[in-house]
Amino acid sequence: REEEPPRPSSRISGTESTVSATNRRVDPRGLARSLDPQAAGLAGLLLDLQRQLFVVGAELATAPENAGKLKPGRSKVTEEMVIALEREIDRMLAVAPLPDYFVVPGSCPTSAAIDLARSVVRRAERATVSLQRAGDLADPVVLRFLNRLSDLLFVAARYEEQARGLAASPSHD
Repeated sequence: REEEPPRPSSRISGTESTVSATNRRVDPRGLARSLDPQAAGLAGLLLDLQRQLFVVGAELATAPENAGKLKPGRSKVTEEMVIALEREIDRMLAVAPLPDYFVVPGSCPTSAAIDLARSVVRRAERATVSLQRAGDLADPVVLRFLNRLSDLLFVAARYEEQARGLAASPSHD
């Protein structure tokens, strides 16, 4: 009788899931960037966010006992990175206030890609919460980063629509 290969520990399988989710987060931002965003500074911001997600991935792929080896801003998410996201949110909201209704994504390809990126970030955030609950997350700042990133992407999609003279459709008539 063949022996079944051992199953990975919950930390490893959770980490693989979370790291894979992080890798998937990079791709939709690249798609949005390739669609020629019209909003001021958005293409550069999306590229910066793609690069920052490699920092997130490095941190999530590192076992808590090795967290001390991480380099802030290079392989470890910092509080300053979270604050920078909040500043970007405020900058975009000053130009494009949020609608007072739930939106249906898809006003244009670029905002739709950004909304897709947001949903992928939310999924990765949930996977990271699972890591935290299992005791496999050394520093919760990465969770704050993912949460603020998701909010930034929602705002960025509306910011792009406003730059194109569009508005997201409401979720109801």
